[in-house]
Amino acid sequence: MALNISHQLGVLAGTPIKSGEMTDSSILSVSPPSARMMMSSKPMNRNYKSHGTDPSPPMSPVLGATRADLSVACKAYAVETGVETIEEQRSYKEGGIVEKREGGGVPVFVMMPLDSVTMGNTVNRRKAMKASLQALKSAGVEGIMIDVWWGLVEKESPGTYNWGGYNELLEMAKKLGLKVQAVMSFHQCGGNVGDSVTIPLPQWVIEEVDKDPELAYTDQWGRRNHEYVSLGADTLPVLKGRTPVQCYGDFMRAFRDNFKHLLGDTIVEIQVGMGPAGELRYPSYPEQEGTWKFPGIGAFQCYDKYSLSSLKAAAEAYGKPEWGSTGPTDAGHYNNWPEDTQFFKKEDGGWNTEYGEFFLSWYSQMLLDHGERILSSAKSIFESTGVKISVKIAGIHWHYGTRSHAPELTAGYYNTRFRDGYLPIAQMLARHNAIFNFTCIEMRDHEQPQDALCAPEKLVNQVALATLAAEVPLAGENALPRYDDYAHEQILKATALSFDQNSEGEKREMCAFTYLRMNPELFQANNWGKFVAFVKKMGEGRDSHRCWEEVEREAEHFVHVTQPLVQEAAVALTH
Repeated sequence: MALNISHQLGVLAGTPIKSGEMTDSSILSVSPPSARMMMSSKPMNRNYKSHGTDPSPPMSPVLGATRADLSVACKAYAVETGVETIEEQRSYKEGGIVEKREGGGVPVFVMMPLDSVTMGNTVNRRKAMKASLQALKSAGVEGIMIDVWWGLVEKESPGTYNWGGYNELLEMAKKLGLKVQAVMSFHQCGGNVGDSVTIPLPQWVIEEVDKDPELAYTDQWGRRNHEYVSLGADTLPVLKGRTPVQCYGDFMRAFRDNFKHLLGDTIVEIQVGMGPAGELRYPSYPEQEGTWKFPGIGAFQCYDKYSLSSLKAAAEAYGKPEWGSTGPTDAGHYNNWPEDTQFFKKEDGGWNTEYGEFFLSWYSQMLLDHGERILSSAKSIFESTGVKISVKIAGIHWHYGTRSHAPELTAGYYNTRFRDGYLPIAQMLARHNAIFNFTCIEMRDHEQPQDALCAPEKLVNQVALATLAAEVPLAGENALPRYDDYAHEQILKATALSFDQNSEGEKREMCAFTYLRMNPELFQANNWGKFVAFVKKMGEGRDSHRCWEEVEREAEHFVHVTQPLVQEAAVALTH
């Protein structure tokens, strides 16, 4: 997801921002019906501890044995061939819930660099990659997440797939005993926060878009967005005789056939890209060329002729043909705030009128239908392969405390103070046994600018309740790179889902967490030590009552033993 990095990280160094008009009680009082129902029996845990307030309990009696085990494991990982794995403690259960040792725990995956495979289809910085993967395995991570770029694999001509670098990288992961979450990345890389490289869509797709610019998402001012082919053209044979959905299906089928020997064992999850940044959403807040800046409301992206044709048909079917010629014209600009606009303002805003409900229902349903089409294809392709399928949803937390939730609406999530927009998404994923992957897990409400009524914690809670109601597994990611204990503690709390217990009292956790991302900063001594402790704490589960200080003491010895390996990874990544 796109955020203002300098602001988001900068506030961490200062004092907490004072709350504005939004309070916990006010948010709870207007929660969607499904959320209120789920929250009625047990209140959410909102007592988040701050840095270093807990006294350190006595050292664990099993510390010595644990250190010995870690030392033996580290020596094994230093060998480049025949690496032995730590006793397997985690595996995906049917439905995506994780089966672990008694006491629970959430497996940690680490997102790989965007350019792990070069434009020439080779592994980038091979030596660094090998050392880094060995270091990650030694830290106890479950596996890695890797983008499989459409623009790299099928870049030359339709139906011609070059898996070169991915063959080598996935074999490397297999050799080290690392599991893999493979992302089918049908979007371009470049233009979003953290995009350090540019990987365009396949050249032959770009040629078709150049011939027919209406294949690109378009805003009301005619600005085209080329990150992802417009969902308005999903079912039209506009890409050299194939529909976009057929192209995505053929790509996934080719991936399955090429890596069938790794599916279900090394490759345990397929995350299906469905929009910009790989997320199921419209490109409503593009940072490229400074179009959008946090915390602007964004803009609707339905003004290509294919989307407008669908809107016209929907308006005629609704009995209001005059509503079908265009989207809202009073919804402001990318960097407006809700109260700047007639459509999103809280009093008598167009979003809360019959027209607003019609348009927002159509706009969000188009996104749901897009997800449904691609998931149906993915499910049939990967059926009986032993892999799970997941979809990533953006954590759009700014202006969450307003009535209209404008940034969510422009992105395609019909979530307002009076309507739960995440339950329909969760229900759609549940129909295909897919995992709901959500971002901004590391964020706390008070870290964000309260004048923009940001509320990432409340948003994560709402999403968790929606997935519980739809009986769909929930996984998480951090939205921005964080290496501090404060963020790690928040991730632990969020992934524990401590506020939602079912009627039998069975405890539920996220099924996995993916850490963003592997880079030289992660392997810096201080950051690495904190990360090792974080992975260990995540593996212990919600019922572990050991404090951070105790876990970090254990991690210190482990970090010392693995120092040569980690230094090799850090040095190799910077060259």
